[in-house]
Amino acid sequence: MIYLIAFTAVIGLVLILTPLFIKLAQRFDFTDKPTERKKHTTPVPLMGGLVMFIAFTVGFLVFIAFMEVDAAYPDDLLGAWEIVAILVGAAMIVGIGFVDDYTKTRGREFPILPRLLIKITAACLAFAAGIRFTGFTNPFTDHYVTFPFGVQLAITVLWFVGLITVFNFMDGLDGLAGLLALLPGCTLFLVAMSMGQTKSAIMSVLFLGAVAGFLRYNLRGKVWMGDSGAYLLGYLLAVISLHGIFKQATMISMLIPMLALAVPIVDSVTVVVRRILARKPAYEADTTSDITHIHYRLTKSGMKPKYAVALIFFVSACLNLTAIILLLVV
Repeated sequence: MIYLIAFTAVIGLVLILTPLFIKLAQRFDFTDKPTERKKHTTPVPLMGGLVMFIAFTVGFLVFIAFMEVDAAYPDDLLGAWEIVAILVGAAMIVGIGFVDDYTKTRGREFPILPRLLIKITAACLAFAAGIRFTGFTNPFTDHYVTFPFGVQLAITVLWFVGLITVFNFMDGLDGLAGLLALLPGCTLFLVAMSMGQTKSAIMSVLFLGAVAGFLRYNLRGKVWMGDSGAYLLGYLLAVISLHGIFKQATMISMLIPMLALAVPIVDSVTVVVRRILARKPAYEADTTSDITHIHYRLTKSGMKPKYAVALIFFVSACLNLTAIILLLVV
């Protein structure tokens, strides 16, 4: 019941806060305005990321605290330093995304270097708190192979920065980034439950509640998550996966998040590599050329945006289902 209550509480909080923050965005002109590159015809509020962050943080503090004092839950407690690191890192990520969004509402571009430094800092903070990739179990000898400190840090930072970046790339059509985050969130929840990882499970349902509440408005084009929201999705999925399933460090456990997140990862890596080979800016938004993301290529070919989102969602759902079946069978 605790998971259902947590999910309901967070989704309810998002549904309550979103209309209020939409009005605030309109009052202070915090909106994404139509341009030649963008298809929408009216300004859209960019408050979705901030609302999801507030709802997740409130739920996190309330329900993690409840589970800490409830003797009915196994002793896989989050330490005080982990709690601080997760929330401070999330605040940093949302904050820099919020600044980036604000800059765009004023018709300017925020430099990439400060954004990258904040992403790396948030990843290092999580790493220092023990949320990290440490090694793997050799399937032939059943011996745990521990990576050197530098390799652990490099892989952890790459995982955080990579997921934050790919979800920012996928935030191009109404509902797309949220739906692509919802699926691996469900997968990570089921994995955590099957492995008895109660804290990873509660973080997953809090994440799902925040995303589901946001999608209620986003799918109708009433609010966008902005860079702050896209950054938050990638950051929280990195935290949940590293705190939970990656700690098992078996070949199967490492494969499951890769399958769950395969669509945004493969699409983003492919686009970046192709742009580098074509000597084009790797991280510059581009919706017109052939070297762009799958959702833009689909809409450019004539497919309606909602059908493009549905197709990408279906492919991701199949991969997530494969990941779940793999967990149950192996």
